[in-house]
Amino acid sequence: MTRLTQDLKKEIEKNSDRQILKDIRLNKWFTGKDIEDDVTTLEEFFKDINLSSNDVVFMCLKNTAAYIPINQALWRTGAAAHPVSGTTPTQELVADNNDNDYPLILLTSEQAKEFALKTNLASKPLPLKTLPELVVFYKNNLPKRSSTITEETIGLILNTSGTTGKPKQVGLTHKMMRNAAQYNMDSHKFTSNDTVLLVMPMFHMNAQMIQTTTTILAGGRIVVAPKFSASRYWDWVSESEATWSSVVPTIVTILLKNENALNSFKRHTNNIHLRFIRCASAVLSVSRHRQFLDTYHIPLLEGYGMTEACSQCTLNPLDAIKVGSAGKPYHTEMAIYTGDTYTTEANVKGEIVIRGDHVITHYLRGSQKDFYDNWFHTGDLGYFDKDHYLWMDGRIKHVINHGGEKVSPVLVETTIAELDFIKNVAVVPTPDEIYGEAVTAAVILDDPKMDQQEAKQKIIDYCKGKLALYRCPTKVFFIDKFPLNPTGKILRAKLSDELTKMEEASHASE
Repeated sequence: MTRLTQDLKKEIEKNSDRQILKDIRLNKWFTGKDIEDDVTTLEEFFKDINLSSNDVVFMCLKNTAAYIPINQALWRTGAAAHPVSGTTPTQELVADNNDNDYPLILLTSEQAKEFALKTNLASKPLPLKTLPELVVFYKNNLPKRSSTITEETIGLILNTSGTTGKPKQVGLTHKMMRNAAQYNMDSHKFTSNDTVLLVMPMFHMNAQMIQTTTTILAGGRIVVAPKFSASRYWDWVSESEATWSSVVPTIVTILLKNENALNSFKRHTNNIHLRFIRCASAVLSVSRHRQFLDTYHIPLLEGYGMTEACSQCTLNPLDAIKVGSAGKPYHTEMAIYTGDTYTTEANVKGEIVIRGDHVITHYLRGSQKDFYDNWFHTGDLGYFDKDHYLWMDGRIKHVINHGGEKVSPVLVETTIAELDFIKNVAVVPTPDEIYGEAVTAAVILDDPKMDQQEAKQKIIDYCKGKLALYRCPTKVFFIDKFPLNPTGKILRAKLSDELTKMEEASHASE
């Protein structure tokens, strides 16, 4: 066994009689023994079909407590878990399997019905305590192979966010995962007294490492929600006695604007004991951060991380939070690349680069151009202040070239988001005959019935009072939703195309 599997097993067995895992969908708690029973069921099946180390197991599951025993069983076998969004269409699952020829695929009975019509793999139900409707598709002619598990064995394969729509593939070793989990545990000061309410997609890095693996190693408890619900969020926090949770800026906005959420919090105020709520994945505006603190009086803990780093690189210290900052580096070597040099000097803007014993040195699949000079070049822009806190400034490829002036969409987005009638906003380039690229704001209004011309004028006037003129949006579009990738990030290139087509259609109708 590796240090990762040994330590995880030790903590689960230590909690054999304690309820440490809850599935809200099933309305059921599971003890450490329940988890180990499911691990045994899985391991026996893996042995029967000759699954071996270095095999990759494809998983398409919605949020479920079963992720925990499935990961344990795969890692103890030496196989790699490769989870994708539980909402992935069958056609994509079939295409993925055709490309990769997986020895084993895990689905639910609902998904299995359609998938079974399009594959020659053998299949059977494999009910678990944590997932009674699990169905496995497998090769029934796998040869017996020698199985060797080392610290360098890959245990988790995740797709990057893929904001271009073409995700790269990240392979994380047992050693990387164990290192990252330790740093997560230490930086957040997790203990066995902690309970996490998990509302994020479980195929994503945040849930896989910070919320589940780290919590198990800390001896804490995990409560798995099917997905985020504004009306139920504070109910779940209260009922589960959660001490922390993890969200994205969009959820923060919803919690601030949803009347059901606000009323639910008032009902449960005396039974809410959150130490903090973690907020990551995108930049949260300072005004929205402060509004959350004023409304809920719960610390928001922001950090910076990525799939390539097996979770976090920076985190705000619990006792020294700087609102708006992504925090300080934690067991991660970081610098700012200016195009000529790598520096950690204060207030020097450039590309964020990282390296460390939890950071990959190559992709399993995809271009390797981001790895050079012994650094991983993240493509994110930022700078360190005099106290070495990291401040984000968008993505290199998202910077808008407006007549030679470089505009960071993040700065414009956070400014527009300060207006109380804005539900969500994204700023992207669209073609401009004179300036090359126009600073274009795509806005989702909090009240869809609000007069759009009035809203547009308020946005433009507000930006002119807050930003240099070249940064102010010259075009504003009102839309119902953004095109998103499976992890919920905006597909900016696609959004730019959609807005351009909207503009062209508008001109054609004049």
